[in-house]
Amino acid sequence: MRTVTFLPSYRKIEVEGGTTILDAAQRAGLNINVICGGQGKCGKCVVFIQSGKTEFDRQKYGRFFTQEELDKGACLACETTVQGDIHVIIPEYTLIQEQKILIEGLENKIDFRPSVKKYYVELQPPSLSDPSPDLSRLLWGIQKAGGPVAEKMYAPLEVLREIPGILRHSEWKVTGTIGLVPGGYRLLDLQENDTAKRIYGAAVDLGSTTIVVYLWDLVTGTVVCVASNYNKQISCGEDILARVNFARKNGLTKLQALASESINQALTTAANSAGIDREDIYEVVVAGNTVMTHMLLGIDPAYMIAEPYVPVVRRALSVAAGRIGITCNPNGGVFVFPAVSDFIGGDIIADILACGMSEREEISLLVDIGTNFEVVLGNREWMFSCAGAAGPALEGGEVLYGMRANPGAIEKITIDPETLDPKYSTINGIKPRGICGSGLIDLLAGLLSSCVIDRTGRINTEITNPRIRHNSHFPEYVIAWAKETEINKDIVITENDIKNLIMSKASIHAACITLMKEAGVSRHEISTIYFAGAFGNYLDKENATTIGLIPEIPLDQIKNIGNGAVAGANIALINRRARKTLDEIAYKIAYIELNAESSFMDEYTSSTFLPHTDLALFPGVQKMLDSCRIRKE
Repeated sequence: MRTVTFLPSYRKIEVEGGTTILDAAQRAGLNINVICGGQGKCGKCVVFIQSGKTEFDRQKYGRFFTQEELDKGACLACETTVQGDIHVIIPEYTLIQEQKILIEGLENKIDFRPSVKKYYVELQPPSLSDPSPDLSRLLWGIQKAGGPVAEKMYAPLEVLREIPGILRHSEWKVTGTIGLVPGGYRLLDLQENDTAKRIYGAAVDLGSTTIVVYLWDLVTGTVVCVASNYNKQISCGEDILARVNFARKNGLTKLQALASESINQALTTAANSAGIDREDIYEVVVAGNTVMTHMLLGIDPAYMIAEPYVPVVRRALSVAAGRIGITCNPNGGVFVFPAVSDFIGGDIIADILACGMSEREEISLLVDIGTNFEVVLGNREWMFSCAGAAGPALEGGEVLYGMRANPGAIEKITIDPETLDPKYSTINGIKPRGICGSGLIDLLAGLLSSCVIDRTGRINTEITNPRIRHNSHFPEYVIAWAKETEINKDIVITENDIKNLIMSKASIHAACITLMKEAGVSRHEISTIYFAGAFGNYLDKENATTIGLIPEIPLDQIKNIGNGAVAGANIALINRRARKTLDEIAYKIAYIELNAESSFMDEYTSSTFLPHTDLALFPGVQKMLDSCRIRKE
């Protein structure tokens, strides 16, 4: 065994020889930023070996470092193995930082029809003349108080065991909590005296990176608190594929527990802030992708990442909270959104519910972008969907100075067409440490409109400007000089970075066009394009069109819906009628497997230009490029 000491925390752990520093750090509870999933592609898991023997291929991965950094022991945690007792310095910027988490969704006007309600009753005790059983007496009392018909209600064994003691100890003055379940109504809880005003529910966006919880008062129909935090499963892999492989190797138990723990942390934060007892939370509605919800429920997701890519279940599910470790009322219910396929999950169904595209005759296009992307096209009569890998470039991976939306990330940027100097803003307004996805889209559009790059993404090195130069590997454009950055290095974008960005945007645009051709729809027939998720919310829609990320339609028809997953979960929590439509929406959506569509690769190839090989599809962008060319001449 070898001892690894992590500095500056002095956290120690023993590992076998040959273990990567990344694995050792994760076992020690240190969450290192590995955007590419530990494949040695993003260069973000930087550590410094202070002492001891390790193995690291400098020739292969040296491009991520300066010679000075290499001399100080710099290496990638995912590609460096432990060969002896070592001391490792983990810089603060290498650890997962506080992220800009999107918690807002569409503010829809929602009819308040919750699935859970409390009824206070004062019952007559049994007598020789009225020897009705305790349960019957209670359910009849709830019916008289305005509840459901007694014959349609039932009590699970856990609650049934508590009924006689609670009734007699409270002198027959009790509050029953009734939840709507398939086929009837369930007595979720029985409490002494009048607690009818203490009933809450939670809507949860179970993301692969972040968790967002809205806590609702189910009496008044108001939000009492919002909380968010990281998904603790990150310690088992940055992306879904890595986590499924972790489950294959180590079992599903840890991943299931981490999912529940992540939700519980957000629930606890929200409940404490609002002064609420978690025992009074009776319903939790969860929207997440198919793999994430399988893991939360402890269902093996392994078969979704191998052909023919089959999930275990697609329909909406309800389960008692206590069975999966959710710390609300143990008899409360957890409702999980349905899915369409392995990659079109409940989060996308929630997006659709939030934007209302399944209720309208007009044709809409929904785009949700993260490490993976999902696209849905359709209306109330039909829908087509597809999904694919956007590549980590749009989330900061495979871009030399790319990063997630953490403090110090450049999130907005413009370029002066005359001086070629950039003007940018960072998250939290601090010195820049890198550039996140929304900033990368702005930058790509700005470089194109300033003629710094051509439509293939090549940097024009004939331009005489100090910001345009050639490093040891690629031409590059300097975004921020070392003296103005937090990392004391020039922040640049290289021609190779631009190539990776174009490949990512090409996948998304090609997917949109593939669905449109499948449905026989032109861009002129699309009434609205919806961007969902954090990436889409902070995206400049004009710049997204300029680079050809989406089909060109009038800008006022492009809308950001924010966190559509939590917005849809909110609707399903407080409107039981809307919840009943979810399975109908899911089964209406036809899933198109892009890998099986011969036309997709042709569309992808055509989309690997800025904005596209056929400028007739982007008349507005063509006009901009023509004016740019005339100005330069």
